[in-house]
Amino acid sequence: MPLIFLRHPEPVAHKGLCYGRTDLPLAPGFEVISKRISGMLPPIKKIVTSPLTRCRVPAQTIAMMREIPVENDNDLIEMDFGVWENTPWNDISRTELDAWADDFFNARPHQGESVAMLRNRVRSALSRLDEASTLWVSHAGVFRAVMAETSHPDPWNATIGFAEFHAFDLP
Repeated sequence: MPLIFLRHPEPVAHKGLCYGRTDLPLAPGFEVISKRISGMLPPIKKIVTSPLTRCRVPAQTIAMMREIPVENDNDLIEMDFGVWENTPWNDISRTELDAWADDFFNARPHQGESVAMLRNRVRSALSRLDEASTLWVSHAGVFRAVMAETSHPDPWNATIGFAEFHAFDLP
């Protein structure tokens, strides 16, 4: 089952800022980037997107250009970093970061969502995929969760740049 994963274009955010569910606007130039991506993508039948602006807006642009449907899915929203949202990573206490690193999958020192919770959401979204070639427009954390579900050897260190896409062939 084909799944194309597109990470959203770059948002307006300070470098080094912890953001997940924060609904950030897109940086200037995203329209040109979205149109260019649309021309590079393989054939797709539908788009499923995170409802956050940085995903939804480019998804709508691609859907319009391709004349295909687009739907929002809350399970594709980025991880909720709780009280860490909009805090520079350098300002988060070493104690809290160490607590997260000590139990990366289950710890929630930020009082937000654990990595295990994110992975469960993504697993749920994957279970709803049908045979149609689908484009997901989402976030780096969701990408890593998909990588984990596809048995990537080191999914939580996998990278995908802004406005980059990756093709999966799911069972």
